[in-house]
Amino acid sequence: MSQKISIRFYKDRKVRAVWSEEQNKWFFSVLDIIGAINEQDDYQKNRNYWKYLKAKLRKEQSEVVSATTQLKLMAADGKRYLSDAIDQVGVELLAKSIHNSKAMEFLDWFTFSDNSIDGQSRKKAYTFWESNVIADEEIGTVKALQKIHAYIFGGLYDFAGQIRTKTIWKDGTLFCRAEYLKHSLEQIEQMPETTFDEIVDKYVEMNIAHPFMEGNGRSTRIWLDLIFKKNLKQCVDWSKIDKKAYLKAMHASTTDAKHIKALLKGALTDRIDDREIFMKGIDYSYYYEQAE
Repeated sequence: MSQKISIRFYKDRKVRAVWSEEQNKWFFSVLDIIGAINEQDDYQKNRNYWKYLKAKLRKEQSEVVSATTQLKLMAADGKRYLSDAIDQVGVELLAKSIHNSKAMEFLDWFTFSDNSIDGQSRKKAYTFWESNVIADEEIGTVKALQKIHAYIFGGLYDFAGQIRTKTIWKDGTLFCRAEYLKHSLEQIEQMPETTFDEIVDKYVEMNIAHPFMEGNGRSTRIWLDLIFKKNLKQCVDWSKIDKKAYLKAMHASTTDAKHIKALLKGALTDRIDDREIFMKGIDYSYYYEQAE
């Protein structure tokens, strides 16, 4: 059975996490935290730093060392290796033990990231895997997209699941005007979705419509994957799609969808029943929405 995994992104650096069923909480990679704080990508330098710091903290009888456990984390080569990991309390202790401004900046981000609307909705999105909230016959409909949005943003936005009634802009892009939105969504819903090109065209049009006041991208990417799974028996491994490349391709898709089609086609996988693929997809989906 696959593990529950998570990736947090701090200044474009990954902080891997794994869920402990036994202790019922997340544990985070110590080496990733050190690399994020020190802005260091060299694995060996991070390992040496942790070796030195751990020895120092052990002499001081710090709680950081006693809070550290070893769990198997996925490495860049796709294999799992035992690695030092700490829970949320341990992360706070570790950051405070480093004694510099970068560590405090990381701690501020780490504390805020879980308590923000994004952090809370991401946790809800993780559970969508087991929710069965969307009936098979609803996949590809506006109703399904509304249910997804309501599921992950319910209790966080008072408009969760509701089609917007105001016209919105984002980064200079004007989305479908509110007075035309209902008709536009009716047309999008009727678009075919039997081939890869048809599905992506439907996804692009839904993005242009942008039916919600906020949370469109995160909801619509889940919606897209459900359509792929139903009709092509495939889904997107979003971890294979670079953030900048995705945002650029989506911006261009309003006039030419070839770039987003190329990115999505190159990231398709038949691992549609793999929970880790889904959870990584959620993590990257939320990463795409993070401000630069």
